[in-house]
Amino acid sequence: MEEQLAELAAQVAAMEAKGNMTNTMFAEAYYYLTIPLMIIIHAGFLAYEMGASRAKNALSSGVKNILAFAFVIPAFYFFGWWVYWAFPTGFTLSEGPNGISGAGYAGSIALAWGESSAYMGPNTEDQIDGVFWGAFTLFAATTASIMSGAVIERIQTVGFVILAIILGGFSWTLAAAWGWHADGWMVTQWGLHDFGAAGLVHAVAAFFALGVLINLGPRIGKFNADGSANDLPGHNMPFTATGLMLIIVGFWGFLMACLVVGGEAWSWGANYTTIYGTPTNLGALAFNILMSVAGGIIGAWVMTRDPFWMMSGALAGIISCASGLDIYYPALAFIIAFSAGVLLKPAAGVLERMGIDDAVGAVTVHGTIGIYGVLLLGVFASGYPAGLGEGAATVSFMGQLVGSVVFVAIGLVTGYVSSLVLKMAGMLRVPEAAEIAGLDTVKVPAQAYPEGIPASAPAAQ
Repeated sequence: MEEQLAELAAQVAAMEAKGNMTNTMFAEAYYYLTIPLMIIIHAGFLAYEMGASRAKNALSSGVKNILAFAFVIPAFYFFGWWVYWAFPTGFTLSEGPNGISGAGYAGSIALAWGESSAYMGPNTEDQIDGVFWGAFTLFAATTASIMSGAVIERIQTVGFVILAIILGGFSWTLAAAWGWHADGWMVTQWGLHDFGAAGLVHAVAAFFALGVLINLGPRIGKFNADGSANDLPGHNMPFTATGLMLIIVGFWGFLMACLVVGGEAWSWGANYTTIYGTPTNLGALAFNILMSVAGGIIGAWVMTRDPFWMMSGALAGIISCASGLDIYYPALAFIIAFSAGVLLKPAAGVLERMGIDDAVGAVTVHGTIGIYGVLLLGVFASGYPAGLGEGAATVSFMGQLVGSVVFVAIGLVTGYVSSLVLKMAGMLRVPEAAEIAGLDTVKVPAQAYPEGIPASAPAAQ
């Protein structure tokens, strides 16, 4: 009898081990697939910003996007990943209540030097860290792409790259450590909930961009002496609209990667959860992403009839619901997204009347609407558990307000200070003559349209 029980126990243990291995392999494949989906976001930003630029600046805008993607990856590898795991409880490097943060944990996860290098390179025992890192790296790269659209047609390439490294390697990562981590102090103390990163990715990047724009100044010809603004349209609206649609496609990967997929490497089992450990599933995303895209487009269409703002409305719709995509009912997601689409262009007009030249409306779409979404969750999800376990803080409007203030402050202060230093060093804005001639002419050894841009057909008489 004892031999039979021992044999049965061994069989059960073998089945459990096999199940854990299967779960881990699924989790690895899941995050691995989110990475190319998120790269589609960058294809979208590339098309969007080149189309939104005047023909003389199209390739220069593309070069910035390509470089931002390339430079943020090593910046996040060498520094950003460590910030995320080291500082959830503040700058003390102390361990949080869930024991997955602080100096000891971060030392074993990040900085690919010495003994810790095994965790940041090929490691057959625990490769899930690599694909999870890859997904986070694409979040970091997205922040730089958000900032890049706002500053097109007048920023220096090297200065922009430095700003992208600071934003992607530090600013948003600090916000994520504090508000997108089970040990984050804004989560454990204030009940902050930002599932889809409306605040800690979108708003941080947008307000970083605002800080840069204050020092960068408007494009030549944007404003008149009386303060009124002129329209400086891009040269290819179909390219811009297509790029925005590609960003929407890529956001399915972005939001997939906001889920934690259970496996042997994760302490809370084999189920889908949020980054905070609270339950959710892919069905919630399928309902709410589609409804928020539709709501944002319709709201912007009602207000503008303009395809640029309609596609921007699709993005604003997702961002306005992102904090609560795991919580909202689909009808509520549609209503919130519709309101975001309605608000979009008027909010951009307010910023323009303040003398800020945001070339693509990035501060409004990602910043204003991002904060709008974070705050609305405090209204509609008040009392919802913000973390796992008994005694976890709950969502409240005050907690969402605290998070919003912190996100705005991190983005605005780091963007303003870093760009001010670059401005003082003469590394922020291109010379006036180069801006007038076009950045492609003086900065890029190629032409976007070497045979010239065909003239539009004359209007029918």
